[in-house]
Amino acid sequence: MSMENQTAVTEFILLGLSSDPQMQIFLFLVFLIIYLITLVGNIMIMVLIRADFHLHTPMYFFLFHLSFVDICYSSVTVPNMLMNFLADHKTISVNGCIAQMFFFFLLAGTEVFILSAMAYDCYTAICYPLHYVDAINKEIWVQLVSGAWITGFFYALINTVFALELHFCGPNQISHFCCELPPLLQLSCTDILPNQMVLLTSVVILGSSSFLFTLISYVHVISSILRIRSAKGRRKAFSTCSSHLIVVGLLYLTAFFQYTKPSSVSSVLLDEMFSVQYSILTPMLNPVIYSLKNKEVKTALRNILGKFRFLNEC
Repeated sequence: MSMENQTAVTEFILLGLSSDPQMQIFLFLVFLIIYLITLVGNIMIMVLIRADFHLHTPMYFFLFHLSFVDICYSSVTVPNMLMNFLADHKTISVNGCIAQMFFFFLLAGTEVFILSAMAYDCYTAICYPLHYVDAINKEIWVQLVSGAWITGFFYALINTVFALELHFCGPNQISHFCCELPPLLQLSCTDILPNQMVLLTSVVILGSSSFLFTLISYVHVISSILRIRSAKGRRKAFSTCSSHLIVVGLLYLTAFFQYTKPSSVSSVLLDEMFSVQYSILTPMLNPVIYSLKNKEVKTALRNILGKFRFLNEC
């Protein structure tokens, strides 16, 4: 498309979830509560893991980093979203939009590979309990988490580099509450085929590899659990990883469908619902799921609260 006599766009307008002022106040309160729960819940998980030596194990090492990623992941979009609910001019610069997109990709990519590391940990603990200490030593913990961050970085970098080549000269309204790549591509005045190919390839390769690794791990885990003769043993083994299964299901189902669905089924409402699920609700639900489903976390919390009561009595 020729760009002659066209003014380059320097900022975007984020239309958000609603244009009704009263609804915006309501949504501000709802998402403020969600964000506070996300921060408090994930910080609590991180503090408990650091404070209780019983939680200094591979699973909780990965959970600590997952909570940190969830805090950052939610903070990439929600604070700006809250400001826009109250602002008259809901704008973001082009560079700011691309920067937000970079961190969104970085943290989403890191999260899915940390979840894969947790699946491998669960697989090793249940399928090879006698070799667990050797298979998941501290060096392996660090390598798996470092690998997740490095993979997330390159996933973000390759999509951002191609996004920097885009030019915007037409409409500047984004029908979304944050800067994700698919709605951004719709506003480009230049050819977006390279971006679409890079996005699809990176999502399919990285997303599918992480999903398949996690799926295969849990197929082996469930197979091993079903071979346990006692019902009590089966329940105990399944409770070890059931919370992880819930988290994985929430994240993959919505995010994968969002980035691989055909354009014919795309709608603003559907896109926003999926985005809210995997970028805002999932980081909030992670600590809730782990604290409610995990006896060790609840025991650690009771121990910490007990120490505070003792100090107050003294």
